Amino acid sequence: MATEAAGLSRSAPPPEPAATSSRPLTAAASLNALQSLLDYVAKLAVGLVIVPILLSGLGRTLFGVWEMLHKLVGYLAAADGRPTQALRLVIAHGRTTADPESQRRQVASAMVVWLLFLPLFATVGGVVIWLAPHITRVPVDLHSTVRAACGLLVGGLVFGTLASIPESVLRGMNLGYRRMGLQAGLSVCGGILTAAAVYAGLGLAGVAAAQVALGVLTGACFWLLVRKYVGWFGLARPRATEVRALFGMSLWLAGGDLIAKLLLASDVLILGMVVSAAAVTSYVLTGYAARLAVNLHVLSTDGVMPGLAGVIGEGRYDRAAEVREELLALTWIFATVAGATILLWNRSFLHLWVGGENYAGFWPNVLIVVIAIQTSFIRADAYILDAALRPRSRVQVGACAAAVTLLCCFALTREYGVIGLCLGVLAGRAIQTVAYPLLVRASLRQPRAWRPRSVLRAGIVTVLLYIGAAWLGEDVLAANWLSWTAGVALTAAALLGLAFMTGLSGTSREAVVRRVKALRAGRRGRTGRVS
Repeated sequence: MATEAAGLSRSAPPPEPAATSSRPLTAAASLNALQSLLDYVAKLAVGLVIVPILLSGLGRTLFGVWEMLHKLVGYLAAADGRPTQALRLVIAHGRTTADPESQRRQVASAMVVWLLFLPLFATVGGVVIWLAPHITRVPVDLHSTVRAACGLLVGGLVFGTLASIPESVLRGMNLGYRRMGLQAGLSVCGGILTAAAVYAGLGLAGVAAAQVALGVLTGACFWLLVRKYVGWFGLARPRATEVRALFGMSLWLAGGDLIAKLLLASDVLILGMVVSAAAVTSYVLTGYAARLAVNLHVLSTDGVMPGLAGVIGEGRYDRAAEVREELLALTWIFATVAGATILLWNRSFLHLWVGGENYAGFWPNVLIVVIAIQTSFIRADAYILDAALRPRSRVQVGACAAAVTLLCCFALTREYGVIGLCLGVLAGRAIQTVAYPLLVRASLRQPRAWRPRSVLRAGIVTVLLYIGAAWLGEDVLAANWLSWTAGVALTAAALLGLAFMTGLSGTSREAVVRRVKALRAGRRGRTGRVS
């Protein structure tokens, strides 16, 4: 797979060093993580307000249909070729070595690749729009409404792709934190538009139209933002070799994105098709807190990736391996603390938020949290493989995992409902859990031996904490939001200290402390405009 990175590097003559900030990886990563956290908090606040509005305005069945449409249209993202994701990785890989002219050619190459995929996107989109009523199993009188909503979501996806071109450049240059405040504001705008559509009685189509309007607004804001902070941003006529190289990488990334959707989004569609849209509502709402926790981890991890890609691009594999070890330790702490807290307080959260009738039950709650942990570790290693420009092996493993997941989910959901669905997801993704760490070690040229004692120690701590939290969670029911908030805060603080002291070795604890101190120190500086 060395040819993937080599193909991109051969597409331009030896570059002059670009003028970049002298800020170290940790400082920029801390700012990116802070931006991601702000964005996450804004999305969380908007979601907490909007979901009950959608649930009451659409009803349990149509709310489940809306969730299914979101997942269904999400599959289309792979049909646009994912050129913006490839662009972000290429920009990050050459951030400190590529000249501005070659970077502009890469931006133009991404535009060309997107245009090449556009006919495929339109064809697949039309098929999805036509089949949407049958997949969601709505009555005949709702077919036109569901198709209209699905068509609007497809249009919003087109605008979203165009918006992600400047965003990919910004993130590739390790300046993702420049979105700070803007992304949060856009989340609030999206919530206002969605609420307005519900209160105006526009139904599914109106809610989908709000997403289109948000996509247009987002695109305009990001084009202005990147022109302000990235001096070289623009288009230059690309070379055929550059287009071919980006096209090849986009194909693998598109395949990986489709597989990721099959792994991460098929659960909702399978449950809706096999059981009912109302069952989707309970499943989605019970898993809401776990998904938010995973998204927080993903956003924080994503903030480190541009800098890590630069380290890998410079051939500093020892340093990249150290960063991965720290990342895995932080991921374990986060997954253990967040998972146990959710198990203890999720039933109370749903009771206060949308009503206790939307709680799926003890075992679905436990299994959803375990899936969230599994997903966090899988995504951490998947990001590292992409940062190393090695998507092919990741996609190949993911394809096997997707096939096994779909087979297991369909078979087990028919027999055991939501519990069977969760077991099918865990079984299928176990392939990635085993294979991805091996691929990462090979990509970083670090054939380190597996350390069973450390893994066993961390695993035992996680299992014990989860058992205790899940058991207590069925008996604890907060009376109001104040007691729930206090309980969550105290639980998370206590679990953090307990997990840190009991689950990590002394070396790992020292590494985590160093990383946290470096992140805190890194937030104090400021980065100037990139030329």
